[in-house]
Amino acid sequence: MSKFRYSYIPLAVLIALVGCKRHPSGHSATGPGATASTSPPPAEIWKEFSGEKAFVATRAQCELGPRPAGSAELEKARGLITAELQRNGWSVERQTFTDSTPRGAMAFTNLIARFGGSDKTQQFIVCSHYDTKTFDTIRFVGASDGASSTGALMELSRVLAKDPALAQRVELVFFDGEEAFVQFNETDGLYGSRHYAKALRETQRNRQFKAGVLWDMIGDKDLTITLSPDSPSQLSQAIFAAADQLQARKYFSFFNRPIWDDHVPLNMAHIPTIDLIDFDYVYWHTADDTLDKLSPASLQTVGGVTLRWLKSAATAP
Repeated sequence: MSKFRYSYIPLAVLIALVGCKRHPSGHSATGPGATASTSPPPAEIWKEFSGEKAFVATRAQCELGPRPAGSAELEKARGLITAELQRNGWSVERQTFTDSTPRGAMAFTNLIARFGGSDKTQQFIVCSHYDTKTFDTIRFVGASDGASSTGALMELSRVLAKDPALAQRVELVFFDGEEAFVQFNETDGLYGSRHYAKALRETQRNRQFKAGVLWDMIGDKDLTITLSPDSPSQLSQAIFAAADQLQARKYFSFFNRPIWDDHVPLNMAHIPTIDLIDFDYVYWHTADDTLDKLSPASLQTVGGVTLRWLKSAATAP
């Protein structure tokens, strides 16, 4: 949001663990990299989400080191994300654009994933930012702030592919440039989500979406999801209901002030969107935001609750 100390494992091993194969060109996919499952979709799809798999994908992001906008490391992160989503049957569009920043003009790339080959069937958005904040004085790997939600979104792509009908109704988006270079305001920060929301409005695709969920900083061992108090009320209550059903309500509360994050441009585009974020995180924007502060159980909780809500929302009349 606006907002390592672990045993070294070679990146190649981590990639193998999450089943990734680097796309040879590093460019956008034009079609799915795997066929959809022919098994009947699981009735309780939220039980398919693996916090351990999400943690492995999170670790792979951290292994790349700092991943600020415009860096070679962020391009490598795009390769990991794209390869995993393709393997799970998703097509990936690279939405590249240039914007002015306090450090001059910079190119950014959002990754937009769809299942089934059409951009007309999606009704829900689940999204995350995958960049880390630019620091000149510390080594910031953003384990929770960037990597945790990215790894979880990669795992979500695997789970949703088990239910192709549901997957076709979901758009997964990885935002570049969430972090401000100097200070969050209307022109510094949220570069990717602002561009994505603008494109939705210009094409009128925003009209096809019923709701969105943003993940950010969701890996903290001491999980406390702090919703912005100005969150869409019906969506907040639906998320709380899903948490109740999974005996996870104690992990969800409201923050004491509004939060400026990637959900804001989506709400401004008339897509009710909620930010699931643990902003009660003492390591935010410090060199200590490292993998040892995270827990697979936290990723499991957020992934499961989101899927429980998503399944209910997608089957509602």
